Amino acid sequence: MPTFDIGPDDFLLDGERMQVVSGALHYFRVHPDQWADRIRKARLMGLNTIETYVPWNFHAPEPGVFDLDGRRDLGRFLDLVAAEGLHAIVRPGPYICAEWDGGGLPAWLLADRAVGVRRHEPRFLDAIGTYYASLLPLVAERQVTRGGPVLMVQVENEYGAYGDDLVPERQKYLRALVDLVRGQGIEVPLFTCDQANDEMLERGGLPELHKTATFGSRTTERFEVLRRHQPTGPLMCMEFWNGWFDSWGLEHHLAPAEANAADLDDLLAAGGSVNLYMFHGGTNFGLTSGANDKGIYRPIATSYDYDAPLAEDGTPTAKYWAMRDVIARHLPVAPAEELRAEYVAARSAPVLDVELTTHVPLADVLPGLLRAEPRTYPHVPTTDDLELWSGFAVYRTGLRADDAVLSVAEVRDRAVVLVDGEQVGVLDRGSHTFAVALPARAGELTLLVEDQGRVNYGPRIGEPKGIIGPVRTAVRTLEEWRAGALRVEDAPALLRAAPDAAVTVDGGGAAVAGLHRGTFDSVAGADHFLRLDGWTKGLAWVNGELLGRYWSLGPTHTLYVPGPLVRETGNELVLLELHGAASRRASFVGGPDLGVTEQ
Repeated sequence: MPTFDIGPDDFLLDGERMQVVSGALHYFRVHPDQWADRIRKARLMGLNTIETYVPWNFHAPEPGVFDLDGRRDLGRFLDLVAAEGLHAIVRPGPYICAEWDGGGLPAWLLADRAVGVRRHEPRFLDAIGTYYASLLPLVAERQVTRGGPVLMVQVENEYGAYGDDLVPERQKYLRALVDLVRGQGIEVPLFTCDQANDEMLERGGLPELHKTATFGSRTTERFEVLRRHQPTGPLMCMEFWNGWFDSWGLEHHLAPAEANAADLDDLLAAGGSVNLYMFHGGTNFGLTSGANDKGIYRPIATSYDYDAPLAEDGTPTAKYWAMRDVIARHLPVAPAEELRAEYVAARSAPVLDVELTTHVPLADVLPGLLRAEPRTYPHVPTTDDLELWSGFAVYRTGLRADDAVLSVAEVRDRAVVLVDGEQVGVLDRGSHTFAVALPARAGELTLLVEDQGRVNYGPRIGEPKGIIGPVRTAVRTLEEWRAGALRVEDAPALLRAAPDAAVTVDGGGAAVAGLHRGTFDSVAGADHFLRLDGWTKGLAWVNGELLGRYWSLGPTHTLYVPGPLVRETGNELVLLELHGAASRRASFVGGPDLGVTEQ
């Protein structure tokens, strides 16, 4: 029977010292047909382990739903890790952060304000118990003790950075999680993970759980801090930050390969174990990206390239080769011959233009995307009131000629303001724009409200979304509303199902707000990079798959299109443009453009 243990100084695999050299690879940010390729490249770089978070809300998008198929097939992902001869570390939360929508916590659960977020509260713990019972059996059967790849499982995540509960109450919560995890047959070592900070390590763990730290440099100093709180056992950096994430409106982050490699060399030379965060970042497909709010709301970009060793499209970077050279100085790596046989130098992606010649104006799109008939409210509702956990909603009410100005207490996170179908402004949380001038006429006010990602870190986790009242004009409070949730994921189907609503135009000219469609032929199975210069903000689909958000705000100028989505002929590109574009043309370009950097 295989074993994995925490020894006095080292991790022990079947009784022999194991220096864990792991890399973060999130199955939920990679197309399933590309999992095997990314895992193989991890082994070829010298990694012996793959780490992944598990986002609870990805598997449980609605109450009573738990999905383990397709993109959510964690079991298949772990089997591919094992087939490549690698081990695995699983981090199931319940909270993961990961720049993911809501940090992985289901919005439908936290909509009940009585639920205690990340604390010892019965409703929260009961929900976690249901989650673990649905997820952890597949992890349990893949533990190293049962012949599988899983070495360790994490309990919570960076808990020392959250909340102000006293340590005994915090430990009561963590021990409840341990009991729930062990109750699902998890027998491998459990661990916690916190920043290499005395206060956080003290607040975030348990004496009986192995502690690990997160940092990206100054290994000796960070390990000294960790050792104060972990007197025996192996030292491990569970998140070695070799890059960083991007937020809309800021620069693209880079971390120099040479500095990363030198810091990794120091860590391995000290005998420490490591998990590169990230080895391969991937993409926040669909509407899955989260947000940070430290006084200014910053939604996370669609690309999660992270300046990782393996780029968003799976191309090994200079950092990949530099880190492989470092690992080879400390541990066996794949033979150079195998590496040369497997590695294919980056090729230019197909280059072509697409004319989006069919469109439906935004005002005509909204009724067709409603999930149900709008409901009437005597007050402005949140999107949580609408049972909308991600995406877009429509709010409507009547205006008088003397209203003059629309003012909201807060918008979470952005709203296009229309009067009788005509755009008159935008409410925006990021810029604190909470007022818009109105035309001097009576009419119907429509707010198209976008949830740009639920906060994934800090005290604002779990907050409601939508329009936060009161909503006022120059002369009164607006209290009578009709509101409904949209099914934006169905936008391409709407175009196909309602051809009479679509307008076909010749190429050229400006594009109005609304749905736009074009078709193209290309190289089947080839990765593509969609560039939307001149378009403002919206969503993009290829062959019915929602790639994610685009925004002229940047930094990202291209959207990654995984090769498995592309066929030889008859590909469909659909855009939901919220404002308008300089032309009806989109482009596929030869490579990614992730934007300006601070260097």
